[in-house]
Amino acid sequence: MQNDTSDITRDRPTSSLTDEAAVRRQDLRDLDDAGLRELLRQLGQPAFRARQIEEWVWAKNASSFDEMTNLPKTLRAQLEERLYLDVPTEVVRQASADGSRKYLLRLADGVTVECVGMPSRDRLAVCASTQAGCGMGCAFCATGASGLTRSLSMAEIYEQVMHVRDDFGRRVTSVVLMGQGEPFANYDASVGALRKLNSPDGAGIGARHLTVSTCGIIPMIMRFANEPEQFSLAVSLHSAVQRTRDALMPGVKKFSLIHLYDAMGDYVDKTGRRPTYEYALIKGVNDTDDELGALCDFCRDNLAHVNLIKLNDVKGSRFQPSSDARAQEFVRRLSSVGVVATVRNSRGADIDAACGQLRQNVGRRSIR
Repeated sequence: MQNDTSDITRDRPTSSLTDEAAVRRQDLRDLDDAGLRELLRQLGQPAFRARQIEEWVWAKNASSFDEMTNLPKTLRAQLEERLYLDVPTEVVRQASADGSRKYLLRLADGVTVECVGMPSRDRLAVCASTQAGCGMGCAFCATGASGLTRSLSMAEIYEQVMHVRDDFGRRVTSVVLMGQGEPFANYDASVGALRKLNSPDGAGIGARHLTVSTCGIIPMIMRFANEPEQFSLAVSLHSAVQRTRDALMPGVKKFSLIHLYDAMGDYVDKTGRRPTYEYALIKGVNDTDDELGALCDFCRDNLAHVNLIKLNDVKGSRFQPSSDARAQEFVRRLSSVGVVATVRNSRGADIDAACGQLRQNVGRRSIR
């Protein structure tokens, strides 16, 4: 695994086509519909070819122009001259006894990202990354330990979901942007990926089954509340005590809990949707009686669901997960003040389950 990619940036072209030079060897997935139609006009092709190409790219996840068999060979050759299809390469795939699979994918510039597929009966959930690495620096997170390499494009986020779909050979029914990175630090690409996943011309997943998980970047929460789609929101809370939260999540110190509380109230009023608070229970840190009382106060009389998470076992971490009994006490106390709380079923416990863990472990083994 390459360890020198932190200073790599991608000069990705914009989707507008103003001259021929701007078109040459551009990633097809970076072209919007208008840009693709303009290119086809320049090539003397009818407009309906755009719909055919987009179906191959977004619905069928084509990896080459040769796969686009309903296009004339001459057009395929012209597209090959001007464009390329940036499809990620699978570096590692780990399969858990519970059926979940974790993937490390290498992008065109050598940067690697992780995603996870979690099947259950007739459903397939995907956890996708929005950045390679993360700049938020959460103390208990394996991804945060490696820092931020770069943000991903809309297509790079979308392609993770398609990779999982194709590997399982079944339709994806829900997606959460909860892998590596902070989605709201890469807002436009993250929301763009959600829209493509929601589109009937893309993955066709219902908006309420598409979730963004944020550390709590308040201005972007308010922007998200104004989006027309009914996407779901999860906020990584992890403590309702300011001092504890600042220590665990230094990247959002400037967004106080008081302001977050107000913002979430505004979000609920604006959207009418129930947000989720993610809370990783850490023994002796945020699972004390005082922490529990503060969490009850934060969530009381607030439309919210608390998702209690058993902390992943990350090598070298000073943090340990709380006991199952303590987790159930959190559920009981929250329920007593009218707050719905559940303990998230842990998946992939026998593989590198934590976000960033697979990337780090493979990096140490120098697999290329």
